[in-house]
Amino acid sequence: MVEATWGEGAKTPDINWHTSAALENVPRGSEDFVEVTSLEGAVRAWLALDPEHQANALLTPDKPILLDGAIRDSFAGEGISALAEHLPL
Repeated sequence: MVEATWGEGAKTPDINWHTSAALENVPRGSEDFVEVTSLEGAVRAWLALDPEHQANALLTPDKPILLDGAIRDSFAGEGISALAEHLPL
């Protein structure tokens, strides 16, 4: 028999920061387009964006992520900010 643990750690288990992710609406010159990189790289790129582009960005990881007890297959705005709080140092 397997026991389940439902503490705070179960709401956001370890995140695989090396998985692929796409960050849409990333400015490059005079155009916005999709940047594909690691999840960690995408979140760090989002942190470097100006507030307008942060608000418009959409981050889509290769696989859904369990964050704060909810499974999410994409993140925008405050969702990316919440994900950024779990970035490795």
